Amino acid sequence: MTQGIVVGVDGTEQARVAAEWAAEEAVLRGTGVHLVHAHEPWPDSVAHWATRESEEQWAEDLLARTADALRERHPGLSLTTRSLPSGPVPGLVAAGDEGDLLVLGSRALGGVAGYVVGSVGLTVAGAVERPVVLVRALGDTSPRGSVVVGIDARQPADALLGFAFEEAARRRTGVNVVHAQQLPPYAVLGPAVVPDIRPTVAPEIERSLEDVLEPWRTKFPDVTATARVVIGSAGLALVRAAGDAGLVVVGRRTRRSVLGAHIGSVAHAVLHHSRAPVVLVPHD
Repeated sequence: MTQGIVVGVDGTEQARVAAEWAAEEAVLRGTGVHLVHAHEPWPDSVAHWATRESEEQWAEDLLARTADALRERHPGLSLTTRSLPSGPVPGLVAAGDEGDLLVLGSRALGGVAGYVVGSVGLTVAGAVERPVVLVRALGDTSPRGSVVVGIDARQPADALLGFAFEEAARRRTGVNVVHAQQLPPYAVLGPAVVPDIRPTVAPEIERSLEDVLEPWRTKFPDVTATARVVIGSAGLALVRAAGDAGLVVVGRRTRRSVLGAHIGSVAHAVLHHSRAPVVLVPHD
């Protein structure tokens, strides 16, 4: 049995906003929120000033304050809390795998630098076998805007489309499906060098997208779904599409290399630069 939506809190503003997003999502799903805090080991320079009891008390107070704030805004919401002594990465991975969804915060640098997910967030997002949501500390957690999902029309995408359509149905919004086609270098040199294949590539892929979407439109008749093909970088296309989105859905393959779990370049770009919350959905 899963524990609903799991959210990591650490006292930062981005974690507070992530907790609020998780509460909004739990209300939409009719489920509960499980607040967890994973202890970060004290640096050696301050370890002798701190006691285990003071750290545990701080964590318990943080969890209690966060839970009280969410109960005040969402009366009747089921909330549980737990302090995890095993460290941020192993603790959050284990807790995330026990829930339906893991929600984490990420901080903004601003300007062209984008956002910083952080090594803990990236490691956890690449290892948890459940969907992981990264939420920006931008203040408004209301579920507005369409659900944007990036897929490859030539590959199975049921996990991503299933998540996207279910979210859109809960939020009473639409789904915007994006397929980005990266052409070989010679294809963009123009007709003076080689025939320009771009006008023929997009319509063919659009037909494939429509075939992929047909069963989902049938299953979710109240969800308006649009599909478009972008020639160029998938990461850039999704970041642009995320500008007015309420949620962005990208995939992560569950295969693991000898170096551990891996987040692809497209997901990495979207996680770092999208202003909207990003859901990383593991799939085969």
